[in-house]
Amino acid sequence: MIPYTLPEGNVAIAFSGGRTSAYMLHEILKANGDMPARAVVSFQNTGREMPETLDFVAEIGRRWGVHIVWLEYRPDDPRFEVVSHNSASRHGEPFEALIRKRKFLPNRVMRFCTGELKAHCLTRYLRSIGWERWVLARGLRADEGHRINSAAPKERYTYWHPLVEAHVSRRDVSDFWGRQPFDLRLPNVNGRTQLGNCDGCFLKSEAARAALARDYPERAQWWADMELLAQEISSRPDDARFRPDGTWQQNMQFVDRQGDWIFDTEGALCQASDGECMA
Repeated sequence: MIPYTLPEGNVAIAFSGGRTSAYMLHEILKANGDMPARAVVSFQNTGREMPETLDFVAEIGRRWGVHIVWLEYRPDDPRFEVVSHNSASRHGEPFEALIRKRKFLPNRVMRFCTGELKAHCLTRYLRSIGWERWVLARGLRADEGHRINSAAPKERYTYWHPLVEAHVSRRDVSDFWGRQPFDLRLPNVNGRTQLGNCDGCFLKSEAARAALARDYPERAQWWADMELLAQEISSRPDDARFRPDGTWQQNMQFVDRQGDWIFDTEGALCQASDGECMA
């Protein structure tokens, strides 16, 4: 249990709402018992999480008896709000408010959505309760080495990766949830939850984004609407797209024209992903 023992000082546990970070939370609770006052478990809602994710976060709080602070970005000071499962945004309101404030879209090079909607939102909350320095627990596994080396701001917090220290792999997480009486009610495909985190995140693969357009066209339409909004409010309307390889409207039209064969034919859609959004 040593990898999961809380380090000294204030500890913030970032719960993304996915299976991996939930597994991390479970092991931390098992190793430490009830969370002391110096530990905060938080979930930052962007408004683009699937309803199943929100239900999963609430269910974990109830079943495991842990208090989870639900946070959302706001464009005005203090630039965050504490919400709940009942009051959490479900139609992308925090994300849209950020786009309107910045007047352009985030992309793979400028991922300010992750920073503002998740990391900075949590930082502002922790500072509001008097924290000046803390350790941030992130649910990165040992088989995600390419995502571990990012540097934390030295003046505020340092990172803690207990799953890496415990040599936890994707299979370990899948096996754990296979033994539990409940689970995140989103498809688990080879250990991946394509609908996890922001539903249409620009870091997801072409195949994942195409599947969203086919299976949840109303959710895909939100991303297309944000690109139209950016064309209206941006000083560079030609860049009003989340990815350089096409707009969401083009993506949806392509899926509609091609039909299901592109999902059944190996290699028709790129499966590679640049990563997932993380707090």
